[in-house]
Amino acid sequence: MSEQEKNSSCSAESCSSCPSAGNCPSQKVDLRVPANAYTHVKKIIGVVSGKGGVGKSMVTASLARLMREQGYSVGILDADITGPSIPKMYGIHEHAVGTEEGMFPCIAMDETRIMSVNLLLDTEDTPVIWRGPIIAGVVKQFWNEVLWGDLDYLFVDMPPGTGDVPLTVFQSLPLDGVVIVTSPQDLVQMIVKKAYNMAVAMDIPVLGIVENYSYLKCPDCGREISVFGESHIDEIAAELGVKVLGKMPIDPELAAMVELERFYDVENEYLKDAVEALA
Repeated sequence: MSEQEKNSSCSAESCSSCPSAGNCPSQKVDLRVPANAYTHVKKIIGVVSGKGGVGKSMVTASLARLMREQGYSVGILDADITGPSIPKMYGIHEHAVGTEEGMFPCIAMDETRIMSVNLLLDTEDTPVIWRGPIIAGVVKQFWNEVLWGDLDYLFVDMPPGTGDVPLTVFQSLPLDGVVIVTSPQDLVQMIVKKAYNMAVAMDIPVLGIVENYSYLKCPDCGREISVFGESHIDEIAAELGVKVLGKMPIDPELAAMVELERFYDVENEYLKDAVEALA
């Protein structure tokens, strides 16, 4: 088969599983899934990380809270299907309700609209033992079958890494930009660049980087202790040409609000600079 014949056989179905999907040099196929008639979202922001365990859900919820404080209407799409944590952070334990038109997101105490797989399972501790294509399909449904209504911002809490589900989010949702979450460990430079390069390959703007676990402030003397090593995020951000949106310490008060399931009361002062980038 000639190269021309190969290119002419491309389709949304055939390209969706291709490792070069979204960055094919011969043909660009628009794989974005349209929203339903009851969804009108002005900005969709993905929150990504090159590896797990960096507090991505904490950053997602913090960014959502910041924009709520500014008076914007906000939703969170929990695309971390196998490790959902957003509903519990907000104290939501009921099931999402569905109609013939679609599913309604659950509403938190601060009026943040939330959809997560935990809102559909029989019990919250039921494991999600699904293969990649099924998980990817659920993420698409959370976008085009959930009745999000009118929102200024929809934050997408994405699973870590650069695998199948993050690829599905990049391809299927009309993302306006992504925020990369990282931590100050030795591998940070490589991990950040992986996430950054994936976004660039998918033509998604990188709005900035948030460093979590930057330091621990001593409760007695106030000294900042670099538990995970010295931060190099400023140099990495300068090299990539992106902003540092904030450096979050290990904060027991934030952790306590998660355990109390009252994240709707959180005011995360460490990410105040992110408001300008998001707005």
